[in-house]
Amino acid sequence: MEGKAKTGISPTRTEDFPRWFQSVVRDAEVAELDHVRGAMVIRPWGYGIWELMQRALDDGIKATGAVNAYFPLLIPLSYFEEEANHVEGFAKEMAVVTHHRLEQGEDGALHPAAELPEPLIIRPTSETIIGRSFAKWINSYRDLPLMINQWCNIVRWELRPRVLLRTTEFLWQEGHTAHASAEEALEETRRMLGVYREFTEDQLAIPVFAGEKPEYERFPGAESTLTIEAMMQDGKALQCGTSHYLAQNFSRAMEMEFTDEDGQRKLCYTTSWGLTTRMIGAVVMTHADDNGLRMPPRVVPRQVQIVPITRDDPAPVLEAADALRAEIADQEWSGAPVRVDVDSRDHKPAEKRWEWIRKGAPLVIELGGRDIDQGVVTTTRRDDPELKRDAIPRDGAADAVVGVLGDMQTGYFEEASRRLRERTRSDITTLEEFREFFSGDETQSGGFVEAPWSEDPSTLETMGELGVSVRCIPFGAELPADARCVITGGAAKVTAVFAKAY
Repeated sequence: MEGKAKTGISPTRTEDFPRWFQSVVRDAEVAELDHVRGAMVIRPWGYGIWELMQRALDDGIKATGAVNAYFPLLIPLSYFEEEANHVEGFAKEMAVVTHHRLEQGEDGALHPAAELPEPLIIRPTSETIIGRSFAKWINSYRDLPLMINQWCNIVRWELRPRVLLRTTEFLWQEGHTAHASAEEALEETRRMLGVYREFTEDQLAIPVFAGEKPEYERFPGAESTLTIEAMMQDGKALQCGTSHYLAQNFSRAMEMEFTDEDGQRKLCYTTSWGLTTRMIGAVVMTHADDNGLRMPPRVVPRQVQIVPITRDDPAPVLEAADALRAEIADQEWSGAPVRVDVDSRDHKPAEKRWEWIRKGAPLVIELGGRDIDQGVVTTTRRDDPELKRDAIPRDGAADAVVGVLGDMQTGYFEEASRRLRERTRSDITTLEEFREFFSGDETQSGGFVEAPWSEDPSTLETMGELGVSVRCIPFGAELPADARCVITGGAAKVTAVFAKAY
C-alpha cells in the first residue's frame, strides 16, 4: 500500500495503547501538551472537531429550556469555604491567585508586587459563583426553574496529565439549574444525562452504559451523580458525561431561596452537569486505527477531501476538482450541506492523501488528468481497513457521497457496539474469576464486568489492588433475590459495572 510504512501510526494499538493514542493525536494534528505543564494546545483540526461537537450539544441543551451565559474565571476563596464538601473534593486540584501586578527587582527579575486582599481560585467548576448569582436573581417561585449553561475553560491541577484526557486546563460546558422541588431537579438531572447519551451515541457513534455513580465517586457536594461510561478499544472505561443532583446543599450555603405560592420562604433544589474536550479523546480511542483517526462524519470538519493530482498544467485538473467540490457541496446529509474541500497545496499527492487519511476524513477523492480522460474519480473510504482505492464513475459521484457518509456513521457505531457487547462479561460470579479477568497487562484491560455488588466499603481495597472501580450502577439492571457479591460472596445490593478506567 502506497506510503503505509512511512505514514502509519507507530507504535500500534496492540503494542502500546497509551503511546499509540498520543501518536494518533499528534500525527493527526489534533492537540498537544505545550508551554505550561499539563496545558493543552488544541490545533485547528482538533478545534474544528470540538466546534462541531459544541454545536450539536448546544442544540440539545437549549432544547431542554436552558440558555447560555458566562461567569467569571476567578472565584473568591470564601465562596468555596461556604460549601465544605465541595472545597474538600477540589482542594488538591485548585490553582490559586494571590498577587496582582509585576515589578522588576534590583536583580532585574520580575516579582509579584501586590498581594490580593483575598485569594482567588481559578475556576475548577462554577457551582459556587453561579449559585451566588442565582441567589440574587431568584425571589419567587415564578423565577423558577432557572436553567443556565456556560461554555468556558476550567483549570484543575492534574498530577499526571494526559493529552485530551486529563489536562491542567480544558474546555467544557457546565449547566446549572435551580428548581422549586426535589422532583423537578431530579427530573432535570435525568433529562440531561439523556441529552449526553443521545449526543454521544448519535453524533460520536460511541455506545455507552448509563447509570448512577456509587456514593464514593459522587461529585463533591452532590447527593447523586449520574454518568455515561464508554469502552475504549483497550477495554478500559472512559467517563463521558455526568449529571449531578445537588439537592439543597449549595442553595443552603448560598442562601438561594424563593417564596412559594403559599408565601413561605424555601430553599431551591439545584443540579449541575458537564461534558468536556475529553470527548475528542473518546472519539480517538473508540474509532481510530493504526493509520490514524477515523472520524464519525457528523463531527469531522471535512467529510470529503478532494486531492488533485497535477503535473505540467494544473489548471484543467484544478478546474475539474473545483467543479466536483461544488457538486458535492450542493448535497445535504444529516441536515446540513456536505463539508468538502479541495487540497490545492503544493505538496505531493501521496503526502496529501495520507495526511487526510491520518486526520480521519471519511472520504478522500483523488482526481488527475487520467481520471478526467476516463470519466472516473478514485475514492478511498476511511472505514476500509485496507484503504483500497476504488475508481467510480465521475457522473453520480456527488450523489454517492451521501450514502457513504450514512453508512460510515452507522458502521462506526455498530463496530463499537459489538466491541462493548463482546467485551462485557456478565457470567463472572467469583472473586477468583474477577481477579483473573482484571489481572492482565496494564495497557490492555479485559473489558467490563457486570455483576452483583454488596456496596461494602471493604471491596474498594480489592478493587484498588486490581486498578478497578465501579463505573456505574446501570439503569434497569435486575438483581436476583439471592444474588451474591462478586467480591465478598455475601448478599448483593445492586448490579454494578466494573472496569479499569482512564
